[in-house]
Amino acid sequence: MKTRYGFLIAGGAVPLVLGTFIRRLPQANAVVVERFGRYTRTLNAGLNIVVPFADAIRNRIDLREQVVPFPPQEVLTGDGLVIKVDTVIYYQVIDARAATYEVTSYLRAIEQLTVISLRDICGCLDLERILSSREEISAALRGILDEATGKWGIRVNRIVVNEIDLPAAAREAMERGTHARNDGRVVRLGAEDEADKP
Repeated sequence: MKTRYGFLIAGGAVPLVLGTFIRRLPQANAVVVERFGRYTRTLNAGLNIVVPFADAIRNRIDLREQVVPFPPQEVLTGDGLVIKVDTVIYYQVIDARAATYEVTSYLRAIEQLTVISLRDICGCLDLERILSSREEISAALRGILDEATGKWGIRVNRIVVNEIDLPAAAREAMERGTHARNDGRVVRLGAEDEADKP
């Protein structure tokens, strides 16, 4: 009778012990493991063995592409106007160890670097150039971010300048300029028609 209970207890303890040794990770995830406070390895998808009480999980990281919209930032243009520009960043963690140990918060670091770089780039351009060259601004931002985030284990796949919000006075001035150009074309076309008549 006692041996039967012994087998039951041992049979129940085996899955419990194995559950602490074996970790299952889903696809596109990585786990940074420390042994006694020091980095030892990065666990990838599948079954992994972890030594209880010695190994500790430091960080779980999603390796899929992440999409992060940043709030609109006030930017001073080269011609002295203050505009708001919002961006969307597409990035991916490619090295979980570097993303854990090389920077405190990689998302905050990416955001701050984006804001600073956006202000630098737009500060050299006038409003008309900013409005007409979003792709160039995005490419310049991506180059700057790629250079900085590579050592953090991050790859910036794409940056989109989503929206440029103009101050009301600048918007009205642009509308007046558009109307004036259209009115000038109408007057010019009317004058050409008069000149063509015999």
